[in-house]
Amino acid sequence: MGSILNEKRILAVDDEPDILATLKEQLEDFPGLVLDTATTYEDGYHLLRSWTYDLVILDIMGVRGFDLLNASVSLGFPTVMLTAHALTEDALKTSIEMGARAFIPKEKMAEMIPFLEDVLSLSYSPGWKKVFDKLGGFFSAKFGPEWQKKEKQFWESVASGEFEHEPVILKK
Repeated sequence: MGSILNEKRILAVDDEPDILATLKEQLEDFPGLVLDTATTYEDGYHLLRSWTYDLVILDIMGVRGFDLLNASVSLGFPTVMLTAHALTEDALKTSIEMGARAFIPKEKMAEMIPFLEDVLSLSYSPGWKKVFDKLGGFFSAKFGPEWQKKEKQFWESVASGEFEHEPVILKK
């Protein structure tokens, strides 16, 4: 299978082992792909500092996902946020502002491969445009039809692919 995922090294950090097992199943057919996994913040942080990753996938809850996002973006790794419990407008906005390349609800894990391929093949702003093209309806159904009106200019710039990313650094 000729995919941009071939020969890549990916880190996935999630406190739910079944999510990591599902990811492993989805990625096992890509030649040369290495998937490192961790179920805790500490193990995830250690792996982030120990290897160079082509892509990092982070849960938000349970593993201090935003702290790991901060570290991952600082190291220059394209990072995807994967969440179920923290599926909120604020978590989506924070992920974007901190430099995540995509925000994927766990409910959409069956569609994970195209998202990961987009993250690796598209630059930051066009990548978010594609996420909104694919998941805009899902977000509207989840957050309500008015969700983008609260901070209209921000959401319009993200959805249009014109958002300028300046990472937000979390302070301890």
